Amino acid sequence: MIRKSKEIKTDVYEKRFGGEGTVTMRQLLNGPEEMYKKGRLFAHGILEVGSSLGYHVHENESETFYILRGTAEYDDNGTKVTVHPGDVTFTAAGEGHGLKNIGQEPLEYIALILYK
Repeated sequence: MIRKSKEIKTDVYEKRFGGEGTVTMRQLLNGPEEMYKKGRLFAHGILEVGSSLGYHVHENESETFYILRGTAEYDDNGTKVTVHPGDVTFTAAGEGHGLKNIGQEPLEYIALILYK
């Protein structure tokens, strides 16, 4: 399969998980059916300057972020750490996280959610 950029489904969310501002999610794979039912999200996320994903908990699934561009504050179960391009975060099932763009440019990252 090859999916051209113009064919990628794009969703725009405001105040996602109680956060601030706007996040755009470009769905690189379209849900469980394209992930052999092992996960539900493989996406390119873009958080605008000052925008955030509010803190939330993952039940029966994990989420990994790979930071591509920008600077963010990552909330790892209440511990806040600054992340930069090339950094990887992992939230296991039953744990929580949040992400805030604290830089001067859009934050870009890859997000992967896999089922436990």
